[in-house]
Amino acid sequence: MNAHANKIDPVTNKEVTGNKDQPLTDAHQAMRVCHPDELEWNMLRYEGQTTKMMFHPTKEDPTVPNAGLVRYEAGSGHPLHSHYFAQIWYVLEGTFLIGGKTYGPNTMIFHPDPHFEHELKTDTGGVILYVQYMGPTTRQAPIYDGRFNLTERKKLEDETTAY
Repeated sequence: MNAHANKIDPVTNKEVTGNKDQPLTDAHQAMRVCHPDELEWNMLRYEGQTTKMMFHPTKEDPTVPNAGLVRYEAGSGHPLHSHYFAQIWYVLEGTFLIGGKTYGPNTMIFHPDPHFEHELKTDTGGVILYVQYMGPTTRQAPIYDGRFNLTERKKLEDETTAY
């Protein structure tokens, strides 16, 4: 008899398959894959920035993170602003002046929830991998619509710094 028969997974409340060649339960999802070459660069909320957001939350799947690349032109940046979600950045190319310090390739930056982001500037331009995810303490999801899928930018003075 299978040792896992009729066992219920305490997290998913689904029956454990007991088969080493299958996922633990039918609630366990397969990985999702996207390559940046499959996407075009899209306008981002700040001038001089474009993005290839490979994953993002939807109404059907709200816990998916915003995850993808942000490309900065030389001379671009963003002002100090705040968010309720959490995020990690990984600098792939270029150098960035953030909060008075310079960071370059292979630097990882963690923003807990809620957080603020220092003013960011780059003289070199560059690319940062962004992973924005639901705040573990705030339970606030990252914002995709109106940030990463723009057809027109707001004037910087009209852009909110509240979230």
